[in-house]
Parts: sequence; structure tokens; C-alpha cells
Amino acid sequence: MEKVSKDEEIGYHKGALNTLVAERNELLRTVQNVEAIMVAHMKRLEELGIKVPKEKK
Repeated sequence: MEKVSKDEEIGYHKGALNTLVAERNELLRTVQNVEAIMVAHMKRLEELGIKVPKEKK
């Protein structure tokens, strides 16, 4: 097993965290977009007289 320097390991972990933070932020944006589209569909169904049950949290 190859030994890496402490600085290299720190850089590796910092880079991984930066990547994961960006991925998490993108995931949150995707969830928000999906939620907005779902709300628009539910609103239109209600305008058409269809009752849409609300999700219980």
C-alpha cells in the first residue's frame, strides 16, 4: 500500500467535500423544481374540480 503525504490526503478529502457539497446543492435544486411542478399540476387539477389529497408529514 502506497503511503501518501498528509497534505495530499487533506487535499483529497477537501476536494471530495467540495464535490459532495456541489452535488447536494444540485440535488436540492432538483427537488425544488420537482416540487414546484407538482404544485402546478395539483393546482390545475383542483381548478378542474379534482380534489388532490395532501401528503401527511
